[in-house]
Amino acid sequence: MELLHVADAVAREKNIDKDSVLDAMEEAIKKAGRSKYGHEHDIRAKIDRKTGDIQLQRYLEVVEEVENEATQIPLAKAQRKNPGAKIGDFIVDTLPPIDFGRIAAQTAKQVIVQKVREAERERQFNEYKDRVGEIVNGLVKRVEYGNVTVDLGRAEAILRRDETLPREHFKTGDRVRAYIYDVRQEPRGPQIFLSRTHGMFMAGLFRQEVPEIYDGIIEIKAVARDPGSRAKIAVLSKDSSIDPVGACVGMRGSRVQAVVGELQGEKIDIIPWNHDPATFVVNALAPAEVAKVVLDEETGKIEVVVPDDQLSLAIGRRGQNVRLASMLTGWDIDIMTEAEERERRQSEMTSRSELFMEALDVDDVIAHLLVTEGFTSVEEIAFVDLAELTSIDAFDEDVAAELQNRAQVFLEEQNQKLETRRQELGVTDEVAAVEAFNPAMLVKLGENGVKTIDDLADLAGDELLDIIGKDAMSLDEANEIIMAARAHWFADEQGAAE
Repeated sequence: MELLHVADAVAREKNIDKDSVLDAMEEAIKKAGRSKYGHEHDIRAKIDRKTGDIQLQRYLEVVEEVENEATQIPLAKAQRKNPGAKIGDFIVDTLPPIDFGRIAAQTAKQVIVQKVREAERERQFNEYKDRVGEIVNGLVKRVEYGNVTVDLGRAEAILRRDETLPREHFKTGDRVRAYIYDVRQEPRGPQIFLSRTHGMFMAGLFRQEVPEIYDGIIEIKAVARDPGSRAKIAVLSKDSSIDPVGACVGMRGSRVQAVVGELQGEKIDIIPWNHDPATFVVNALAPAEVAKVVLDEETGKIEVVVPDDQLSLAIGRRGQNVRLASMLTGWDIDIMTEAEERERRQSEMTSRSELFMEALDVDDVIAHLLVTEGFTSVEEIAFVDLAELTSIDAFDEDVAAELQNRAQVFLEEQNQKLETRRQELGVTDEVAAVEAFNPAMLVKLGENGVKTIDDLADLAGDELLDIIGKDAMSLDEANEIIMAARAHWFADEQGAAE
């Protein structure tokens, strides 16, 4: 019974299952038994869970032909001991209790300690693996090279140096609050990893400080942080009567100041989230004012035009404001002043006007009209519905038809020149037959040494885009073209195999 009391005390102290402690004791007794009777024997120990009695037994497997006399017994001999024995059964011999010597006791102690430690680690892993994403409190146990070991009460966790805020130093005994971002099994046991720089740590602090977020009335949609310096958090209210920004700020800033204090003075911009990307980006760039926004949904880029005196505010110190806004919204943000945008627009208008004047043989007035109406290339004029051209002021049907005819003639001449150039470069008809390539792309391929279908098949997708232009197609489309070009390789290999 004394053995059971010890097991019970250890289980309570380590907060593990009592059976795990008794299993460890059985393992230790088994190891001691093998040391006494021989490691080659199959010796097993069992502790009665009610009385605490220890049974030490040797197991012999019943076999037809003995290969190992220490663990096996022939069928005939086994049946003399137990008439009902058959192949695959075990004959069990009870061994006398062993008297633990000093070395045997030390070995048993090591086995028990090891097994108990493994059970404790398993309990920690099972307890914390589902707590990823929680904020926990703990005491600093030790600090080694900036890495902090935190005692969480029932487990230890690691707060690495790169997961702490800049200029933040901990001493043994300090209380620390952090975010569990990972729990994983490692060779040295389960490890709990904490962070104070993670974006969700700040979101969790707001959840603790703002009851509306905890209750789900206000939702945190996105977080962007430059740890220890500045952060932006986007919030959305599900109740139109509650202002999400005001609720997060609190009376006289009490709520946000509690979070700022925990984050060592990190400045926090609270941004109202919006379904419209343009509005959301404008909000995210606060406190800078925005004059105009141009979205390009295909590339995920957005151009933001700001007044000249707002440029430095929009960009922020070392680009911090625009970088955080980009992280928050998920858009690549390109900022320019009104003067730069005006200059670029003027430059584009001039270059397009000159293109139309040369290609269509028209004066600058008509060219300017076409650019103003949004036409950017000769192809658009050549293949647009005639009604769109006639809708332009000062263009009747005859003028519109003549412009479209001139555009088509110009494109035919250009294509003929490109076709001649393609043939001069030696680009094969097989490559020219790829539908995705226009004549200009075929010339670029030829100038870069891609002349046969095998040359095309040797390329990688990004290499093809570098040659024909990254705006010509997507990477997936480029990869499809290359895989189609390689198809004959596989057909040849299959033919050879057959």
